[in-house]
Amino acid sequence: MKILILGVNGFIGHHLTNRILADTDWSVYGMDLADDRLGKTLNNPRFHFIEGDIAINREWIEYHVKKCDVVMPLVAIATPKLYVEDPISVYNLDFEMNLNIVRHCVKYHKRVLFPSTSEVYGACADPEFKEDESFLVVGPIQKERWIYSCCKQLLDRVIYAYGTRGHLDFTLFRPFNWVGPRLDSLDVAKEGSSRVVTQFIAELLMGRPINLVDGGLQKRCFTYVDDGISALMKILENKDDACKHQIINIGNPYNEASVKELATLLKKIFMEHPEHKKDGAYSEIREVPSESYYGKGYQDIYTRKPSIEKARKLLGWEPKVGLEDSLRMTLYSFLEENKGAIC
Repeated sequence: MKILILGVNGFIGHHLTNRILADTDWSVYGMDLADDRLGKTLNNPRFHFIEGDIAINREWIEYHVKKCDVVMPLVAIATPKLYVEDPISVYNLDFEMNLNIVRHCVKYHKRVLFPSTSEVYGACADPEFKEDESFLVVGPIQKERWIYSCCKQLLDRVIYAYGTRGHLDFTLFRPFNWVGPRLDSLDVAKEGSSRVVTQFIAELLMGRPINLVDGGLQKRCFTYVDDGISALMKILENKDDACKHQIINIGNPYNEASVKELATLLKKIFMEHPEHKKDGAYSEIREVPSESYYGKGYQDIYTRKPSIEKARKLLGWEPKVGLEDSLRMTLYSFLEENKGAIC
């Protein structure tokens, strides 16, 4: 099997590539703006990489869509701070550029494994979100953080419509707060625009305050990346077309924690780390209003728990890594990756 991964240097992309090359005889064709996460993978004869931009290298993309068996468009802006600061860029990349790729897949009748998002459920009131039943509820237009959710939801609907009318074979997967090594870089965290887990870890490393937006009462379910990648591998294997035209949550409902609980647990793990248990002073955890942190266009969701019944039934998949272990491995890896970066 030949797999095209656009955004191959991203968090999901590079972890999935490593698993494919380690566990199968498949080939991966990848594009991204950089290769810093790929390491020794670049030397693998079954990995073919080009440094490029999906907005520019369109001929290369169309050629490889035609050439490959499965297409995974993983390129997206996926950090809430940027939804509010630059919603037009979010729309252009997350919707327009990805729609072009979907259209190539339709043209050549290719299989698409597309990353939807837990964000599409928005402010749904269900205690657990079900792929085929839960309402997708978003906020008012002036709350610009919803542009990401809307872009992804509309692409979900376009892909579904093309697929159910015979133009492509698809599976949509919805990750719920995947964490693990190389989630975000320290540079991104310094700017305050990384995802919450790496943002908090970076603050601990730099000795800066950990900011709990609106008290950190928001609850999320954190999924270790190895568990998530195992689910993706089962989808790629797609035995008996079990995943054809399906939407599948990939998350760990057992690893639910509020953002405040997350900050407290990460601080505890950091203070136990062999190289930091004698630091003496550690980051304070403080509350800040969302308007001062994100701006007026922000709005939050206070619960986001997946139902994973479909993943169990279709994939025989179950997440295995608990919350504290997930966070410890993510934190230890981040510290190792950035050893010596803070003076």
